[in-house]
Amino acid sequence: MKKIELCNTSDVEVGQAFKVEKEGLVLAVFNVEGEYFVTDDLCTHGPGSLSESYILDDIVECNFHNGSFNIKTGEVVSAPCTDKLKTYSVQIENNFVCINI
Repeated sequence: MKKIELCNTSDVEVGQAFKVEKEGLVLAVFNVEGEYFVTDDLCTHGPGSLSESYILDDIVECNFHNGSFNIKTGEVVSAPCTDKLKTYSVQIENNFVCINI
């Protein structure tokens, strides 16, 4: 496993997302009420960027076809999405959001 530092916690305001491209991955870092979550940035249904999409609590609604996912689990919340979103285990180290791949 390899640890990747994605961004500083201060880069992601509460209720917002931040797009990060590292190690060949394109990721969305979410701040849900002070807790950080990381998913793939690309919607599983189409070319929508989840870091640029509408966020309400722990749900992100894709800006392409309006399907939505649970940010914490990656589970599909509404159609037209049918495939679960890939999520990553997050660690906060020295105010940096990190994942292991």
